[in-house]
Amino acid sequence: MKTTYKQILLAAALVGVVAFTSINTHAQDPLPSWNDGAAKSAIVNFVKVTTDAASPQFVPPAERIATFDQDGTLWVEHPVYSQLMYCFDRVPALVAAKPELKNVEPFKTVMSGDREAIAKLTLPELEKIAVATLTGMSADQFQAEVKKWLATAKDPRWKRPYTELTYQPMQEVMSYLRGNGYKTYIVTGGGQDFVRVYSEQTYGIPPEQVVGSALGTKYGYDKDGKPIITKEPKLLLNDDNAGKPEGIHLMIGRRPVAAFGNSTGDQQMLEYTKAGEGARLSMLVLHDDQTREYAYGPAQGLPNTKVGIFPQALYDKAQKDALDRHQHEERLEANFRVRHQVNSYARL
Repeated sequence: MKTTYKQILLAAALVGVVAFTSINTHAQDPLPSWNDGAAKSAIVNFVKVTTDAASPQFVPPAERIATFDQDGTLWVEHPVYSQLMYCFDRVPALVAAKPELKNVEPFKTVMSGDREAIAKLTLPELEKIAVATLTGMSADQFQAEVKKWLATAKDPRWKRPYTELTYQPMQEVMSYLRGNGYKTYIVTGGGQDFVRVYSEQTYGIPPEQVVGSALGTKYGYDKDGKPIITKEPKLLLNDDNAGKPEGIHLMIGRRPVAAFGNSTGDQQMLEYTKAGEGARLSMLVLHDDQTREYAYGPAQGLPNTKVGIFPQALYDKAQKDALDRHQHEERLEANFRVRHQVNSYARL
């Protein structure tokens, strides 16, 4: 299933909210799922000015880095993050291996199958479940378990595999950027190892271009003496909020030229991106389609949520920053035209 939603620009040349429609097949349109409007024009113009060698905003190929949040930006994140669904599904196997956890919270609540009770679990309780189900095994075993789960698990509402619940418009943006020499990265608060299992097949992004929250690992040997990496319950990188630009610096080593997100957890990544010199594109996804996916904010009066929060303050900041950026770029363009006229006159 390909869902649709609205987007609002943050610190781009223009600001606008556009609704996405069904896909058309015009070969000349690099973003066929997007309505014509400010957001689409900003992306197309950005690619044009950063890849034209004659443009004053030209970006050398080696510096063409674009980063994408995943949950809520590339695929559906409601009613809960997909990785948490994986963790919940792993609890029965964990309890079978460790029966003493059967009557211990929060494992007891998950084993009950009571969706309302599970939805009320606190963040520390969810973290406890995640650590217990994502560690204590080899990296190879973990990858095999995730592949197996992805091949069989289906979203409770859409009854489709999670890897099919991606946003077609964002898939088009990634393809468009890659077609113009950009290297696309996923920068996610989700588990790095988890996303790496399916990122290449689902998004065309190889594992080495996934930056996520990372747990510790330990080198050792299995019972047959084969070298293995074991996942340990130690947090190395919390790749959310300020952790995103920190992770970008550690794992990529270049400031992105373009960045895409959908919540307060992405704000620092977008700020970090637009703080660089030259042309920059930072965008936020605002979800407002309850029928074709989910509507949540609470910006613009949309329902509040604990997942993928997009508050009104972030919406207002996006509009203000976009306007300031647009005015700044207008001044730069005017100065460029004046210099070009003077140079032309001097040559005469």
